[in-house]
Amino acid sequence: MNKFAFLIHPRNHVAEDLGRLYGAPLRWIPERVYTSAMRRLPLPPVVAGRISFPEAPSSGALIMVPLSAPLMLGMPRREVQNRVHVAVDAARDQGATLVGLGALTAPVTAGGKSLADRTDIGVTNGNAFTAAMTYLGIERLLERLPAHPVIALVGASGSVGSCVTRLLARRDCGELLLVARHTGRLEKLRAALPHPARATVSTDMADVRRADLVVLLTSASEALLRSEHLREGAIVLDDTQPRNTDPALLTERPDVLIVDGGVVEVPGMRMSGYIGLGRNLAYACLAETMLLSLAGHQGHYSVGEPTIEQAEEMLALAAEHRALGFHLAPFLSFGRPLEPRHAAPAPRPLAGFSA
Repeated sequence: MNKFAFLIHPRNHVAEDLGRLYGAPLRWIPERVYTSAMRRLPLPPVVAGRISFPEAPSSGALIMVPLSAPLMLGMPRREVQNRVHVAVDAARDQGATLVGLGALTAPVTAGGKSLADRTDIGVTNGNAFTAAMTYLGIERLLERLPAHPVIALVGASGSVGSCVTRLLARRDCGELLLVARHTGRLEKLRAALPHPARATVSTDMADVRRADLVVLLTSASEALLRSEHLREGAIVLDDTQPRNTDPALLTERPDVLIVDGGVVEVPGMRMSGYIGLGRNLAYACLAETMLLSLAGHQGHYSVGEPTIEQAEEMLALAAEHRALGFHLAPFLSFGRPLEPRHAAPAPRPLAGFSA
């Protein structure tokens, strides 16, 4: 049997996350106690859940890295990477031959690059399938947009963002507004597109207000989406974990639709533990890890920036295992079904990308 592991970590509200996993009393412990313990003590990673496929020879473990999202981003990078290495050791000791990087464990390891020297276990950051599912989500949302929309990609030069940008640039779907921190990287990405004139670049979140569709692809604090960044009637596809939208936006801007990105339906899996989603749902980065394990993949896969070819290969694997699911889930907003007025079309069958 093929075995895999997937790294997770507590998000912004540690007490809430641990309470869901291990019992309500843990919710009563103040956040500052958890923060101090995680920062100062050499807490070991723990198995926070199991995944199996009754109809397929693969199983996996959810390995929790004992660092919250703020600590992942705020502690010295080398120290955080060392904690991730220890969690990968735990994955290997569980018998896994492949480990996927969930949430912030991917960006803090440069998309897995700091783990690339490991030969004892394969590593994937999950970003190839995430890019593919994000692209398909954008395709589905295009039906709701004007004929020639402005699509803002926030975090366009990142690991997922660069792949999504290249996928979108292969078709004429409107103007692409590429937003990130570094102009040089953005200009380099734009110059490599088939039609550079269809894309503009910016390092200013205020420019996002021009967009009909805003796709969030980075959890960087400076990319936190606020009400003033959104035009009237805008649609937001939030593909970040931890997410860069606040539920308060729903009341501040009832004219705006906020959709959770990168959520995949996998009814053929059985999962114990909690990852912030409902039954039969998984994030695309986890789904990539599962698909590679089901395919018997050996060695590293998506490390750094995924290629278009890898995104297409992941779609092909999803189609091969369609009996288990692995298709884009119906749209959710902050984990809940959309209101009837925003109801999404039925999922389309998986297929290759249009050229």
